[in-house]
Amino acid sequence: MTAQLPLPVAMNPLAVPVGLAVSLVEDDLGGEVYIRGQLCDVWDAGDAAARRWAAVKLVRLGAATQAQIAAAFGVSSVAVWKWVQLAATGGVTALVAEKKGPKRPSQLVTATIERIVALRAQNRSLRAIGEAVGVSEFSVRRALKIAEEQALATAETTAPAGAGTLNPAPTPAPELGLPLLPAPAPRSTERAAAGILEYAAPVFAPAAHIRHAGLFLALPALETTGLLSCAREVYGALPNGFYGLETVLIDAVLRALAGEARAEGATRFDPVELGRVLGMDRAPEVKTIRRRINQLAQRSKASELIAALAAHHLKASGPGGEELSAILYVDGHVRAYQGTKKIGKLYSTRLKFPVPATEETWVSDAHGAPVFVVMAAPGASLAGELRRLLPELRTAVGDERRVLVGFDRGGWSPALFKHMDESGFDVLTWYKGTTPDIRDEHFHEVSHTDEQGEVKTWVVADTLVDLPLTTTKKTGEVFQIRQISRIVAATGGGTRQIHILTTYRALPVGEVVYRMGNRWRQENQFRYARMHFGLDSHDSYASSDDDEDRLVPEPSKARAYQKVVAARKAHAEAAAIADINLMALKTPAEGSKELSVTVTSAMHNQAMAPLWEAETALIQAEKIHKRIPAKVRIGDLNPGQQVLDTETKMIHTGIRMAAYNTAMSLAREIRTNTGYKRANQEAHALMRQMLNHPGDIDTSKPGYLTIALEPLPTQAKTIAAAELCEHLTATKTRYPGTELILKYTIKNRAHS
Repeated sequence: MTAQLPLPVAMNPLAVPVGLAVSLVEDDLGGEVYIRGQLCDVWDAGDAAARRWAAVKLVRLGAATQAQIAAAFGVSSVAVWKWVQLAATGGVTALVAEKKGPKRPSQLVTATIERIVALRAQNRSLRAIGEAVGVSEFSVRRALKIAEEQALATAETTAPAGAGTLNPAPTPAPELGLPLLPAPAPRSTERAAAGILEYAAPVFAPAAHIRHAGLFLALPALETTGLLSCAREVYGALPNGFYGLETVLIDAVLRALAGEARAEGATRFDPVELGRVLGMDRAPEVKTIRRRINQLAQRSKASELIAALAAHHLKASGPGGEELSAILYVDGHVRAYQGTKKIGKLYSTRLKFPVPATEETWVSDAHGAPVFVVMAAPGASLAGELRRLLPELRTAVGDERRVLVGFDRGGWSPALFKHMDESGFDVLTWYKGTTPDIRDEHFHEVSHTDEQGEVKTWVVADTLVDLPLTTTKKTGEVFQIRQISRIVAATGGGTRQIHILTTYRALPVGEVVYRMGNRWRQENQFRYARMHFGLDSHDSYASSDDDEDRLVPEPSKARAYQKVVAARKAHAEAAAIADINLMALKTPAEGSKELSVTVTSAMHNQAMAPLWEAETALIQAEKIHKRIPAKVRIGDLNPGQQVLDTETKMIHTGIRMAAYNTAMSLAREIRTNTGYKRANQEAHALMRQMLNHPGDIDTSKPGYLTIALEPLPTQAKTIAAAELCEHLTATKTRYPGTELILKYTIKNRAHS
């Protein structure tokens, strides 16, 4: 019996195999499908339905996998799957390709475009316009784009030849409504003249849906901080360039409020988008920011800027009308350094160990808002910094009023307390060290009502205490000061007394306790500013050699003193043991009839030997401690030590102080001038949400710059934002560098 050979998979040598049994041939005339050499399907060129039907039949037969069929037909697996679904529901006719292009005449005729433009001028949303006209939202956008192009073309043809100035007038909003993210106002002429022009003035173009429009809300509060006016007073102006002093400072503050306080944070913004808020074609970028700040630093006037900001701040009044200069808090802040330079170490209470760092001395008002800051001398104590700071505080206050200054135990010094009292400053601090407890009969209940209307109650004792003055200890001179004592829970159970000291005799007892507790607002300010305003960032890594002749404490003397303390303790223990041994030698044994005991020299020496040995060790430790100098040259102790540049850092610190006070002002306005029920808990979160909210810029009303923010996610927040906008509009703040009055509104949710 003979065997017949199987037919080849394809009779055409140009066929493309599809799996193991199918082959496909396609050319300019059409296509053919073979299964085991047998022609099964054929279609003409251009017959897409027949081609798709052939693929569907191969899938149904299971002649190859869907992926193999899709690859052979040059389409995706999803397309083949769709063909199978269409054929299953509508047969071969469902596989006919739809005609591309519009299915009907365009609805965007002239009358429709004009109606869309008119509705948009009424601040209607794109969706609402589409529903009213009967077109899609995409068609509405396209119609507005066509109308905008037509308006621009008309403006260009009617503009007089040679038009253009270094400070072009703001482009008025076209009647068709605000354009959606148009190109910024051209500033090429001013950029070309940057070396001749002092600076480019802000120019605002009308635009809708600006990403950073919420930052405009910060300008009224920024004006109250005095940053711009104080900078003009201290620095005058920057060297000629496109970005002026006010633009650089506003940019820095707004970036800080948006969460990017460092210059490097400018890379996280679209320069064009942020430039719309600054009135520029684009915001300054990292290199420009650093160059302009460095130009300010070269003038070495950062301390004057900080002093001017402090004087401006203390001239204002607090939320309740109180004088901000009446109560101040002072504390040191350690800023750790993580670089490779040889920087002196300081103990960081936050990190709980010594680290290379610089220290600043901060002054805050009664609400914890920063007022003044100076760089502390290396290794200086808070008490020493307070004494050095008093003249500058008096200058900032501006008159001879007594000022209550609160600080922690780091400033403990009775001599400093007396000096402050004589200089017109009242002390508010904690008692440092041990002191006898106050008897229970002196304690009584007191209360105080804070600025929120909440009544706080404590049990305290109001007494006087005499503090010995360390500089005149031999004469026994003391400084009498008021002491307020409280009973608090002790660690591990029980109670203990804590004591507050103040030279302010007339201040009510309840307010003394409240004001001392309020010092923690300064700690909260450090924490908040570190999280949101880059307080601990290093804006300049420049450094210089430390003064090698500067005297610093000798560390070995402290270690030697610890040995003296240990030797004194050992001597006291040995003396106690020697007394016990001598008493035992002189006491007759129990039951003995002898009335006296003879103690020989050998017995006495043996009993006293440990004491004499401890005494010798103590004398030796004291001699070693006395020989070691209290202070040595830093050049001998740590040669090559460096100090970080402070000028650039202090300029950025002044900017961040203004940004912090701006944020606190806005949060306070939300709590006091809106009906938001959760304002006490969410004022700061809502403030940050508003600052990062989009909106429109409208310049159509002469003399006004109208900012229309988008509605917030909830109705309660939208109402609160509307109330805040109404309050900020009432301030009639002008945008810096222009005559435009800022006006704030919230869009109607139905039209947004």
